[in-house]
Order: sequence, then C-alpha cells, then structure tokens
Amino acid sequence: MARKRSKRTTRRSTHDTYENPLVTRYASGEMIRLWSAQTRFSTYRRIWVALAESQRELGLPISLRQIRAMKRVVDDIDFTAVARYERQTRHDVMAHIHAFGDAAPAARGIIHLGATSMDIVDNADLILMRSALDLLLGRLVAALRPLADFCQKHADLPTLGFTHLQPAQLTTVGKRACLWLGDLLADFERLGALQAGLKCRGLRGATGTQASFLKLLGSAAKVRRLERSFVKKLSFEACYPVCGQTYSRKIDVEILSALASYAAGVQKSCNDLRLLAMLKEIEEPFEKTQVGSSSMPYKRNPMRCERATGLARYLVSLASSPPMTLAAQMFERTLDDSSNKRLVIPEAFLTADAIAILLCNIFDGLVVYPATIAARVEAELPFIATEEVLMAAVARGGDRQELHERIRQHAQRAGEQVKKRGKPNDLIERLKGDPAFAGIRWSRLLDPKRHVGLAPQQTREYVKEHVRQLLKRFGRRGVKAVSLKV
Repeated sequence: MARKRSKRTTRRSTHDTYENPLVTRYASGEMIRLWSAQTRFSTYRRIWVALAESQRELGLPISLRQIRAMKRVVDDIDFTAVARYERQTRHDVMAHIHAFGDAAPAARGIIHLGATSMDIVDNADLILMRSALDLLLGRLVAALRPLADFCQKHADLPTLGFTHLQPAQLTTVGKRACLWLGDLLADFERLGALQAGLKCRGLRGATGTQASFLKLLGSAAKVRRLERSFVKKLSFEACYPVCGQTYSRKIDVEILSALASYAAGVQKSCNDLRLLAMLKEIEEPFEKTQVGSSSMPYKRNPMRCERATGLARYLVSLASSPPMTLAAQMFERTLDDSSNKRLVIPEAFLTADAIAILLCNIFDGLVVYPATIAARVEAELPFIATEEVLMAAVARGGDRQELHERIRQHAQRAGEQVKKRGKPNDLIERLKGDPAFAGIRWSRLLDPKRHVGLAPQQTREYVKEHVRQLLKRFGRRGVKAVSLKV
C-alpha cells in the first residue's frame, strides 16, 4: 500500500521554486498576461474556431452547433487535463486538442481538421508578437513625450560637450537629450514598421504545400478562399507568400534585432545619465524615502538607469538566439526552434516592456542642476573660447601664427595650474595681461551661448518636426502610468 504523503511535504511554497524576475519584479501586468499560458492557449482555441468557421463557409460538414460549442469554452481551459494528455502523448498541441474536445464534445471530431500543429502555433506566435509590439509601441510613445518636453525646456541651456570623454565644444542640455530622443524615435519607427508588416502564416499544412486542405476542398481556388477567410478572421491583411512547416524564422531575427537595437540605445542614454549624475549635473528621480546605500546614507545612486542598462544588456544578448535558430532550420523544418522560442521571444518582450516602463519614469522626473552645469562650463570656457580670441586679435591687426603660439603657451601654463596644482583655470587672466590681446571685448567672447552653435534651433526643430507630429497622431496613447516594481 502506497504511503500517503502529508500535505506539508507535497504543497509547494512560492519561495522554494524559481521565479522569473521579469515577472515578479520588472515587467508590467499587461505584458505578463499577454505571454501567459491562458492567453497563448485561448489564442490556439480562437484559431481553431476561425479554421472551423472558414471551413464551414467552404461547404465542409461543420455545423453552427459545433462552432458555438467551441466558442463557449474558448477561455475555459482545464490545464490539469492538458498536462495529463501531454504526459500520455508527449505532444503539447495534441494535448490541447484533446482537452478542447473534452470541453466541447459536440465539436471533437472537427477540431484541427486538415491542420498541422504549426497552422495553430505559428499563427498564435504571430498574433502574440503583434499584440506585444502594440503594447510596447504604446510604452515608447509614453516615454517619448516627457523626453521631448525635457529637450524643449532645456534647448538653450549651455553645457560642456564631451568627445572621447574629454571636454569638447559646448552643446546644450536639450540638444544632448535630443540624441537620446532621436534613437528612441528611430526604435519606435522600426518596431512600428515591423508590426505593420507582420503577416499571417496562414493554412499551409505539414510542409507548406497545403496538400491536406486541397484534399479536403478539392480545388486550389477553394483553398485560396479558405485561407483568405481564415486570415481575415485573425485580423491580418495577408499571409507570407511562401513557407515550409513554419513561417521563416527570419521574422523572429528581424524583431529581436530591432528590440536589441532599442536596448542598446537605451543603454547609451542611461549610461549618459549615470555619468551626468556622477558629475552632479542631472539626476534621475529620487524618492523622499528612497535609500541609496545600506552603509552610506548620503548616497543617491542612479538605480533606475542602472536597472535599465542591466536589463538592456540581457535583451541584447537574447538577440543572438534567433539567427542561430534560423540557421539551424534544415529543409522544411526542424524542432529545435520550439524550446528556444518558448524562452527567447516572451522574455525579449517582457524585458523590452520593463525597460520602457523605466524610461517613462526616468524621463518624467529628471532633475537638472544649472549652477553645477554653469560652473563646469566656466571652468572650460577659456580653452573653448581661444579660437574666437585668436580671430578677434587677428582682426585688430595681429599676426595669426604669432598669436596662436602665444595662446598655446598661455594655455599650457593654465592647464598646469588646473591639473598639477588644483587651481582654477586662469587662461583668460593670462591673456588679458598680454598686450597682444589688448582691446578685446572679453565679456562678449565668454558668453557661453555664443559657443553652442545651432544646438537650440536644432533641438526645437527636431522636436517640432519629428516628435510632436508623431505624438499628435497617437494622442494620449500609452500615457497610462505604470508603477515601478521594487
């Protein structure tokens, strides 16, 4: 006689089982539900209903009673029964066919008629990716809006530019943020184009030849009519014109590549903000009760940007799998795509969603410190202004080459004051004391706004002509606040 286990030993605690942090900590409830078992397998059932309805329209012996029976239980999935059937059949789609038949016995004999597994699974994957892209695009609109406002607000604020992480010519805070805005808008446009271009896999059978449907219907014309009806019921415009047992995995490559590009751009933007926080020029939001460090109470760490860069790194890494999966698909199909796709596709979208939520939060609460920014500009401006000093002195009759050498020598000595002695940059005082530069209007030359070029105009034009137009088209789409998880 088998020994009865106690409930204490058989009941599984939520704390002794691995949980995916994307679900428990980072992604939104909407994206989590989208990739849930319930959504996926109720989508399977909706595809089976669309198949049966289309077949009935073409004259196959399928009754309205059978279709109604299927529709009644589309969302009523007995996952215990599915697990039992899968243990028996070792086939997940067959397990769901049996469970669907149990729930709608009147339709048992016509469920999956003429279809192969990928007629269901691949179409479901495309539907889910289309929905996931739609949700993500809404998130990106929500992130673009506050970032565009930030760019416009600070379009005129001069700041020290950096190339090679070394002080360079001035730009403005708004123009620098426009670099982030431009990358994010490009991501939105590419992902939007991919979503708009997604097609249905259609009804193609075991090797993409539609042989089973031809046998059922008797003519190529009827097969075409069947597929057109089916595609319309799934809200697609068209099918991919050619496939094997599966749609080409190149589609997954393109989508993951776009998501990875988005992640790389986010990592660049958030790394910029982390550096700016180090320079005490710009900070991400920091809540009143937020703790930066368990040992250093004064710390104000850029936690959100750090989380975003960590998640972005993971998303970039996921993009390596789809190309390898595509390359491994021999002839009409091999099954090594399935286990990989189950992991990579949902996690890529969950990660992209989590990053977008962070971006909304970060861009909506950026804190700028103009005094610190101005102090850094003032410290470097004497070096930056030397070209205008040189031209002004030449205009007053000086020899360009001699003046250049004088400036070079003064600049070297001023640099030594800063680097070796930790003293302020005294280049301007040195130049003022040199008779070769007498008569120059120093206050005019040292106005930071003279050294930002067209940065303010570029910023305003870009926001107005590119971003505002997009935001206007989408209205308030995607602006619903999503609370950050811990």
